Amino acid sequence: MKGIIFTEFLAMIENEVGLIELEAGIEEANLPNGGAYTAVGTYDHHELFSLIMVFSKRLNMPPNELVRRFGKAAFGRFAELYGNFFSHANNAFDMLISIESYIHPEVRKLYPDAQVPHFKSTLIDHNTLELIYESPRAMHDLADGLIEGCFEHYKESFTMKKELLTEQGNQVKYIITK
Repeated sequence: MKGIIFTEFLAMIENEVGLIELEAGIEEANLPNGGAYTAVGTYDHHELFSLIMVFSKRLNMPPNELVRRFGKAAFGRFAELYGNFFSHANNAFDMLISIESYIHPEVRKLYPDAQVPHFKSTLIDHNTLELIYESPRAMHDLADGLIEGCFEHYKESFTMKKELLTEQGNQVKYIITK
C-alpha cells in the first residue's frame, strides 16, 4: 500500500488527538518500522490495519467508522494535493465513473507499483450509478468515505446503498442515487 495512505491517516489522527497521543498510538501498534512512512514508499497494508485498530480503541470509535471518516478526509486532501486529477470531472458521477479510465492510470504514472482497487461503474440512469468495488484488501469502508468525500467536494447530495457481494468484503456493490 502506498505511503500516502499512511501519511494522510496519521495526519488526520494527529489533528484529532495531538502529537503526543499520536506517538503513543504508533508505539502501541508496535510497527516494524516504528511508524516512519513516506508518501512515496510502499508498505504492508497490515500495518495500516494495526494503526486503525489502535486508534479506533483510543478514539472509542468502531474501526469501520474510523476508516470511513478517513476516506472522507482523504478525498479532500487528494483534491488539494492532486487538483489536476479533478479538472476533468464536472460532478461526482463524472469523477466516480472515471476512476478506472482516468484516475487510477494517473495514479500509476506517479506510483508505478501502486496496487489500487478495481471499480466497475455503470450509469443506470441520469441519477443512478452502480459501482462495484473489488480489492483483496477489503477496505470498502475506505471506499465509503471516499465516495462521501467526492459528493461533498462537488457539493452534491446523494444516497448510497451498499451490498457486500462476498463475505470477506473484497467485492461490494454500491447503488448511488443523486
